[in-house]
Amino acid sequence: MRFLVDESTGPWVAQWLRERGDEVFSVFEQARGMEDDDIIQKAFAENWVLITNDKDFGDKIFRDRKPHKGIILLRLDDERAIMKIDVLGKLLEQYAGEVESRFVTVTENSVRFAKMK
Repeated sequence: MRFLVDESTGPWVAQWLRERGDEVFSVFEQARGMEDDDIIQKAFAENWVLITNDKDFGDKIFRDRKPHKGIILLRLDDERAIMKIDVLGKLLEQYAGEVESRFVTVTENSVRFAKMK
């Protein structure tokens, strides 16, 4: 898969995804300080699924109606990289074929696919 990893999600997640064989653009490593609007536009234009911890992307999708190719929003109580990787691993193991073009909110205990209008 192709993932754009937001700066808030960090380089460890990007590295883990690369080790899995995924194609990754890491904002932290390749475009630090990139604005949210530019991130979502890049992800859409270049067909990346965005992985983020920043709930502002929910506003951009649902309020501002920004187009996207998939958003995975990590809403974790434990923000350590190891927890992000663990939660993403479980998500992708069960739902890899369902995240593209969807807005997915993931916690330590749940996965929610938002209804898009």
